[in-house]
Amino acid sequence: MLPREQISAAIRAANEAGRPAIVGFLTAGFPRRDEFAANVLAIGNAADVVEIGVPFSDPMADGMTIQRSSHEALKQGVSLKWILETLKALPARPKAPLLLMSYLNPLLAYGLDRLPADARAAGVTGFIVPDMPYEEGADLRAALGREGLAFVQMVTPVTPPERMAMLARASEGFVYAVTMTGTTGKSVAVPDDVLAYMAQVKAVSPVPVCAGFGIRSREQVQRMAPHVDGVVVGSALVEVLERGEDPAAFIAALRQAT
Repeated sequence: MLPREQISAAIRAANEAGRPAIVGFLTAGFPRRDEFAANVLAIGNAADVVEIGVPFSDPMADGMTIQRSSHEALKQGVSLKWILETLKALPARPKAPLLLMSYLNPLLAYGLDRLPADARAAGVTGFIVPDMPYEEGADLRAALGREGLAFVQMVTPVTPPERMAMLARASEGFVYAVTMTGTTGKSVAVPDDVLAYMAQVKAVSPVPVCAGFGIRSREQVQRMAPHVDGVVVGSALVEVLERGEDPAAFIAALRQAT
């Protein structure tokens, strides 16, 4: 199975078990560099997919929580090179596939010639790149494709239908369906029009659809569950780690009665 196929398989396995997949996000190296490996394993053995944020100085799609975590990780010297080295040296492999969420600059600075092979060697199965328009992503798609890595595409409530269908066809692993316009972290009440939008994405997507931005509670997951294949939990999980609480227990609570 190619790395990108592991992502879809993990999401579908959760669905076959009667629940939406949980994609758990953490910022690499936050709150402490020396806790990163343990946090990856804890989340990776509780969630269905792990999304690891590569710290960046201008995380334009992220709200205050992830901005703060990114800033603190950079202060501790966290880099893409360090992340890959740490993942490669994990004392055990988490059951969940690992994705990297990175803005484009760190990837280009690392070098697209060596990034895909190094990422695959570290156990990474794919990438989410929020500031890479599809039309400008041919080189990155080709580089990741050589190692069978996923390039996850994002859609939003204002994505035109034709473009939504194109991005869904191009996406690998899953389609990241952003629940709102704006940045991460704001809680979403999940109105009916968001559910209708999710149904629209699912209707055109050959891969699973996961909703993200603002997912914080079991009630939100329950409301989303019939309409998506999974949910991405980001800022809320980063805050759990920041408070020193158990991320596995938080993820388990999100799944209750779903």
